[in-house]
Amino acid sequence: MAITILAPAPPPAPAHNRRVSTDDEDDLDIDDLPSGHATHSTNIITPGQTVTDDVQWMRGHGTFAEADSTAIRSTLAGTLQKTNKLLSIVPLRARYTPEIGDLVIGRIVEVQSRRWKVDVAAPLLANLLLSSINLPGGILRKRTSVDELNIRSFFGEGELLVAEVQSLFQDGSASLHTRSLKYGKLRNGYFMAVSGMGGGSGVVRAKRQIFTMQTARGGEVDVLLGVNGYIWIAKHVEEEQETVGINRLEETASAKMYSSQNDEISLETRREISKIAGCIRALVDGGVKVEEERIRWAYDANLELDETEGETEYLGGERGKAIVEIVLGGG
Repeated sequence: MAITILAPAPPPAPAHNRRVSTDDEDDLDIDDLPSGHATHSTNIITPGQTVTDDVQWMRGHGTFAEADSTAIRSTLAGTLQKTNKLLSIVPLRARYTPEIGDLVIGRIVEVQSRRWKVDVAAPLLANLLLSSINLPGGILRKRTSVDELNIRSFFGEGELLVAEVQSLFQDGSASLHTRSLKYGKLRNGYFMAVSGMGGGSGVVRAKRQIFTMQTARGGEVDVLLGVNGYIWIAKHVEEEQETVGINRLEETASAKMYSSQNDEISLETRREISKIAGCIRALVDGGVKVEEERIRWAYDANLELDETEGETEYLGGERGKAIVEIVLGGG
């Protein structure tokens, strides 16, 4: 059979950048979109896209308007949010924006004279004042110079804590507090960070950010969902019941709160903590928002798959997709 050698084809002409006509774009039904922070449009808006040219709407975060035009354009890639007559763009992925009352998990990055600097995945470091924590001896005890000298005995660099956003400064940084007994230093657990803050997947604000799960083999496990995308999964420790007075109770609780010594964790409990973390990663990879109900559904779905397909430690890939399908189907 004869072989024919063909001449090489000429290279294709370079494609010049051209503006895509907006006539082909889908119109945004702004009037049909419910008003409120919890509702977003399902359409993805790209940077530079025209949101509306109606003069009745006001532009909010993530939008801009040219001086010689009434059209409102987007500066971010995300979903449209309407609050009365204000239009904003919620980015698909962005850094955490603190709000008062949020439960966050942070890491101490700097110790100063009367405060700690805490990384909470926000653009600016958060502040935890010495006056915003419980000290041994009672909440109402006056802070002294001895407390300032012993400030590293409460929190040191690199340690994790769970706190609540108390207030916001003018530059947007947050001020935290740990005055409640459910807040404080974290130990006996596993730390993980999930992406997707904004309109996409990730941890969402819910009624309960701290809950306890009953596992199949490892007993009870505590799950703390920080609104900033940081998650802490730890062994559940029963609180000791002691008959003490009010002042003594505060002193006892504070002494345990600032302990850095981890308890003994069994192998079964560690495996269950790893499974819960794998279920959360599967939800994030599948674009599902992380909340208490869906985490429980994902864990139960993994138990069912262990019985039918066999037990596995890796919950990604096909196993993760199967877990997400069961969760989206209603558990």
